[in-house]
Amino acid sequence: MTTTETNLQAELVGRATELVPLIRKQAAWQEEHRVMHDDVLQAVVDAGLMKMRIPLRYGGYEADVRTVCTVLSELSRGDGSVGWIAATMSIGAWLTGLFPDEVQDEVFADPDVRLGGSISPNGIAVPTDGGVILNGKWPFSTGVLQSQWFVHAALLADEDGSRTPVIILVPVSDMTIVDDWFTAGLRGTGSVTTVTNDLFVPAARVLPMTPVIRYGQHRSLLNADSRMWKCPFSPIASATTSAVPLGMVQAAREFFFERLPTRKITYTDYKRQIDAPLTHLQTAEAAVKIDEAEFHVRRAAERLDSKSLSGEPWTLLERGLARVEMGAACLRAKEAVDVLKTASGGSSIYSDVPIQRIERDIQTIALHGVLHPNTNFELYGRILCGLEPNTHLI
Repeated sequence: MTTTETNLQAELVGRATELVPLIRKQAAWQEEHRVMHDDVLQAVVDAGLMKMRIPLRYGGYEADVRTVCTVLSELSRGDGSVGWIAATMSIGAWLTGLFPDEVQDEVFADPDVRLGGSISPNGIAVPTDGGVILNGKWPFSTGVLQSQWFVHAALLADEDGSRTPVIILVPVSDMTIVDDWFTAGLRGTGSVTTVTNDLFVPAARVLPMTPVIRYGQHRSLLNADSRMWKCPFSPIASATTSAVPLGMVQAAREFFFERLPTRKITYTDYKRQIDAPLTHLQTAEAAVKIDEAEFHVRRAAERLDSKSLSGEPWTLLERGLARVEMGAACLRAKEAVDVLKTASGGSSIYSDVPIQRIERDIQTIALHGVLHPNTNFELYGRILCGLEPNTHLI
């Protein structure tokens, strides 16, 4: 890491850390209202943290992956919902950097533009003169309530009857929002459903998904030499999203130790929980799992930064390892939260005790179709056994 990168990382991470008290102050409100609080959104925007993966020529930072992951874990330490929205917008901005430069000129004309994103191809795009007609319904549209643009995925209906996955860039104002985000966890993300009906999308805002996801091909001339776009999508998305459960479990540890000195163990002779050998075992077990989660996030980020600098090609094994690092980080964070929640006793079920929200949030994120530990471990095992991956997200 160069001196400039080190200084940028310290600056951005410092800004994120300063926002943690504000984010925590609004965490319960965000969960109740199922959306990020305006004060939190404005603070994150003012801190420049939505610009980490925006090209330099538009006032962005083109920050390295390690910086992005560290910032996201800090925001998630405030509230996992805020971290998840920021992670999604980071990925959305990166994906936008793959589109033709004239498309980027349009999108990034607003210096504070925000982009949500989803790569689940739940729409159908039918070719027409000059573009496509898009119809679809996309649940889990994280960030759409705070964004001006959204990166969606769909299936392009080819003339021979086949369907080709594509990435489509759509103004949020062209979509219908369905307020259906009533969930057990990550309620503050407001990841509602979006719908398009017979929406015309210009051809320049449609990219074939497989070349982008698997081979890093894109249509931006000005971003072609940037380190930020020299790595494939899946490893970048894996490292980015894995930072969120890491920040969540770090917060769980903080809240646990804040309550520990004043707690006893009910129906035992322990007047202070901190004196019980069981507590020592629990805190040590959780600490080791948190360290393991951090190891996987850090290694995934460092691999990306190193390979983007060297220009070395990605092997299939490295791609699978990026996915399993995400799954392992998520699993270890989830396990550590479970240990700390168990050690927190019956009083932790009250809604004003943050660890109960963190437990629900991390259970929710671990069920995500891409982050799910079982899915990622199976994928990595297939590759280790010499089989082809069973997904294009590799």
